[in-house]
Amino acid sequence: MSIMHGRRHRLIYRIASCTILVILMVISGIFIIAPAPVAKAAPAFATRCGIHFCLNGKTFYYAGANSYDVFTFGDGSSSSTPDDIENRYMDKAAIDAFFANAQSDQIKVLRTWMFDHEAWHGFETAKGVYNEAQFDEFDYIIQSARAHGIMLIPVFENYWEAYGGIDTRLQWEGLGTGQSNRWKFFNQQQCPGCFTQYKNYVSHALNHINHYSGVAYKDEPTIFAWELMNEPRYENATPDESTSGTTLRAWVDTMGAYVKSIDANHLLGTGMEGQGTAYGYGGNSGNPFVFIHQSPYIDFTSAHPYPTESWANLSMAQTQTLIAKWISDSHTAVGKPFILGEFNSRSDVGNRTGWWNTFFGAMQQNDGDGDNFWMYVARNPDSIYGVAHGAPELSIFMQHSQFMQQKSGGSGTPVPTPSTTPTTGVTPTPTPTRTSTPIPTSTPTQTPGTCKVGYAVNQWPGGFTANLTITNTGSTAINGWTLTFTFPGTQQITQIWNGAYSQQGANVTITNVSYNGSIPPGSSVWPGFNGSWSGSNPSPTSFKLNGVTCSLQ
Repeated sequence: MSIMHGRRHRLIYRIASCTILVILMVISGIFIIAPAPVAKAAPAFATRCGIHFCLNGKTFYYAGANSYDVFTFGDGSSSSTPDDIENRYMDKAAIDAFFANAQSDQIKVLRTWMFDHEAWHGFETAKGVYNEAQFDEFDYIIQSARAHGIMLIPVFENYWEAYGGIDTRLQWEGLGTGQSNRWKFFNQQQCPGCFTQYKNYVSHALNHINHYSGVAYKDEPTIFAWELMNEPRYENATPDESTSGTTLRAWVDTMGAYVKSIDANHLLGTGMEGQGTAYGYGGNSGNPFVFIHQSPYIDFTSAHPYPTESWANLSMAQTQTLIAKWISDSHTAVGKPFILGEFNSRSDVGNRTGWWNTFFGAMQQNDGDGDNFWMYVARNPDSIYGVAHGAPELSIFMQHSQFMQQKSGGSGTPVPTPSTTPTTGVTPTPTPTRTSTPIPTSTPTQTPGTCKVGYAVNQWPGGFTANLTITNTGSTAINGWTLTFTFPGTQQITQIWNGAYSQQGANVTITNVSYNGSIPPGSSVWPGFNGSWSGSNPSPTSFKLNGVTCSLQ
């Protein structure tokens, strides 16, 4: 372990200075009685409430993003003195600007790397050698995220070769690297040193004390959750392992238990991508979605869909079905929340607006818990997947973020962690407490040529949540919209988001609000509401948008 000597000298100087001051005050007869500090409520940690997340005792849904390189802002080499680290090694202005833009784009949770074995901005540059200058920079990332109202999902390690990944750890143990050898990292008989290395790094990170706040990472509420690894697999070992997942599950159990033994405060995820022939997405890679996520030490499931990649080649409809299947399996077979940990469409395929409507529509209609698009960039833009502040698709994202924020707030009971057995039951969705949406400031100025409406319901005895998807299938934009329909039963709307409503008997009118009045061709908006019912809760059979009858989705 490498320790920054400058920090020791600075600490000794401060202690000596304070001691001299106290002695002088005693000699002079000067005593200052400080007022008692005012107690402040401690920030809350994110928790799991059955199949959903909770924050401050209320259900919590989020829209977020990934940033793999925010930890590299700065020259990454000037670490001779504390001043060098604070002003050259890290670029605080760039970090603050990044989070300010993310805040304005309504990114609520950022998934990011906390691994690097390279010399430049490395966290662990040699076996057991931890670069405290880099942890100092991550300290500032936490500070800036907190100041901008953004929570973090740091990832401990990488399956892939970027920033060294587990190939470097295998190399440190004298083993082969590359895709054909990575399975050995998860097999304790093949690489016992890999287990020790990983645990030592996790322990160092969780116990690291932020030099700005004095708070250890394991006690930092700005951390939403940890992930064990980016996209772990157990490939190229045996055919049986490709489907059973026995060895990877054992590794997840071992490392999950170890993380929880140090940090019982935070949620923990696997970082898995959700591929498998059972889902019609990718192949079997020794990481079956349900079995691995049933680990009692894992708090939520994850998947990473990239449907426009040539190896995936999924349509929008197939992608919606895929996401719905992941969410269903997560909530029913696993009994835990679900996040899209990564997702996007290739820019060279086109129609990202339509694809993002597909991703977000599937999440909203199926009660998904959180999502992080790949990737939010400030520099070194990725021409295929990069999304920078000001990108047009962010208008769709912000509408989705509003939806997730307004959907949050229902009551929930946190699940203790770590669990002793996997949670397999399903908790009915509680009735959320929401604030009514303001009356819209725009009025319809254009009627659509055609439209399509989806109506998805999650219900419990006497109550329900309905998520609507209104899609403009015409060739011109809709500027201001009014949706009308009739309930077949006794349903009554009680709360609404992404719209304003009036109800006369069974007849309902929903109009746009200020931020979602425009629907470009091929795009969608997603109003939703809570309601009550008695007897039965049948869905409406007909919808009109600005007076025009829509097709049903």
